Amino acid sequence: MSIEAKVIAKSVSVKGKVITTFQLRYPRFIHAEFMTHRMFSRNASSSRAIPVAKIIEQIRNEPAMPIHWGANQPGMQADAELEGFLRNDCVQAWRDAAHQAADIAEYMVERGLHKQVANRILEPFAHISVIVTATEWANFFELRDHPDAQPEIRALAAAMLNADKDFGGPERVLHSPGSDYLDARCWHLPYTTEAERYLLADHADMLCAMSAARCARVSYLTHDGQEPDQDKDLALFQRLVGSAPLHASPIEHQACGSNNPYRQSRNFRGVVQFRELYELKLLSSFDFSTATT
Repeated sequence: MSIEAKVIAKSVSVKGKVITTFQLRYPRFIHAEFMTHRMFSRNASSSRAIPVAKIIEQIRNEPAMPIHWGANQPGMQADAELEGFLRNDCVQAWRDAAHQAADIAEYMVERGLHKQVANRILEPFAHISVIVTATEWANFFELRDHPDAQPEIRALAAAMLNADKDFGGPERVLHSPGSDYLDARCWHLPYTTEAERYLLADHADMLCAMSAARCARVSYLTHDGQEPDQDKDLALFQRLVGSAPLHASPIEHQACGSNNPYRQSRNFRGVVQFRELYELKLLSSFDFSTATT
């Protein structure tokens, strides 16, 4: 089973407030627990968007599995693990269930069932890719990096702590923008490159849009493995925020600096979230209605 964590972007305001974006991969069966943390901004890979064949292949080769095969006892936590043939039998039964789910999903697709239905039967054995951005992490790590936490989400918390500790990229310093929100130095911009930030230094509006589109795809690379295209990014951004209803979660990962370390901006503190500025129409230059596909 693969639990992975990578720091995509980390920035610090002039007043010392840190904002971090992680790219995560973990078993979908702990996603509900991850979703309980309301200070997080998230985007996650959707079962409705991924081809069934791709998920079936992953489940047959690498199904999501428990990392602790706890013996039954009263309460929510299992202390001791099963041992010997009892543990082996349960591991094999789990693998058999994963393969059976894959066979059934394949059977239903052959009969014309759409992936948004067929993929649901695969979810207990699938991994999920998640982009998460936050300024407040203490509660998550206090609860999840703890012996009482489910072992898989504790392993995820530990992987995130290690990724943050080992982060080798630059911690961007966010200048406080004053009234000039279009200065790219002010912004935390996941999935944008140094070259893009240099070339578009006076166009933070475009950089925010590109970052949002890439967060919506839940990885820097598009689903077909191609490098992102700026025109396509801007077109996707327009579809996200120009639609009714608004699809606003991808514009929660970008933030600009603030002189006030206690300023609350939606679910962020000490920085100003792009979603707030966009919804309050404080960035009048954001207009991508002419973006091409």
